Amino acid sequence: MPDSLNSYEARVLGVLVEKAFTTPDQYPLTLNALLNGCNQKSNRSPLTDYVSAEVTVALGGLRFKHLAGASTGGRAERWRHSALEHFGISERALAVLAELLLRGAQARGELRTRASRMRPIPTLDDLAETLGELQQEGLVQRIGPAAGSRAERWQQLLSEEAPEQANPVASAPVGSTPQLQSANGLEERVTRLEQQLAQLAQQLGAELGGGPSTAPTTQTPE
Repeated sequence: MPDSLNSYEARVLGVLVEKAFTTPDQYPLTLNALLNGCNQKSNRSPLTDYVSAEVTVALGGLRFKHLAGASTGGRAERWRHSALEHFGISERALAVLAELLLRGAQARGELRTRASRMRPIPTLDDLAETLGELQQEGLVQRIGPAAGSRAERWQQLLSEEAPEQANPVASAPVGSTPQLQSANGLEERVTRLEQQLAQLAQQLGAELGGGPSTAPTTQTPE
């Protein structure tokens, strides 16, 4: 079974791979560049509005899973992926996997077009060969067509959950105010961050042989 990633880790890993291919002169990435890459409006589905703390926690998870690491020596810490070595796949296969991480399940035609901006995929036969490589490693699977379409799609298997949509449209409870909705949304994001930190601390404690670790508690200002 491949490494299981949460939605934040999946998006961050996809961005690291994409930028390594498309903008090598700006790679490895600073935290700010990585945050902008996660939240950019093009080549992303769904759109996200991550904050730096969420990306930082995701990077910690990827580092623990040996999928990312930091480069030091400059004014700002920079991050790079290690997916090629970790999965032992070709660059073309990694480009296809990154595209699936960034945009979700896709039909072969659109997947070939989009992934080709990272590494050339001349024909659908070349894509089929690449998907076979990924499938053999347990990284992708074939699924049914989207509603209204007859084209089968391919889906990555690293993450079961999709990143949350930025600013989702939802009906507000009667009597609620924009300030209250904003506060509730912030509280939910803080709760998710605390859960991810606790999970990461527990994983680190188990690897070091010290048993489950206790995550630092969050104090609420009075």
